[in-house]
Amino acid sequence: MKKLLLICLILASAGSSFAQKKKRILIESADQVITEAVKELDEEVQGPEGKIYIFMQEYSITGKFTFDITIHEKGYVATVFVVENDGGSIQSQNRLKDFIKDYRFWFKTPKGKDYKFQYVFNFN
Repeated sequence: MKKLLLICLILASAGSSFAQKKKRILIESADQVITEAVKELDEEVQGPEGKIYIFMQEYSITGKFTFDITIHEKGYVATVFVVENDGGSIQSQNRLKDFIKDYRFWFKTPKGKDYKFQYVFNFN
């Protein structure tokens, strides 16, 4: 009986953790891809749970960085180019650039299509 109860508890907790993840949906409109990407980055920059916020705190990143970001298939970031660095160190800029390069958005994009947009990270 105890084993059965333990198994039920494990399955219930596993099921709830899967339910909390966003399902990756396909977005084909360029405007909608860019809107969702900016919205997601805005959320990730906000504390205390945003991934970018946590990264920024961990590495004491300050300054204002403007990046050109290209999203490729399945929500992966294909390229990140620095457009402007205002008040941040080159080391911080490169750390943030590498972090964003490894980032994956919650949505998918069509195979073979890229979506480029500009985003300003302001850590002042």
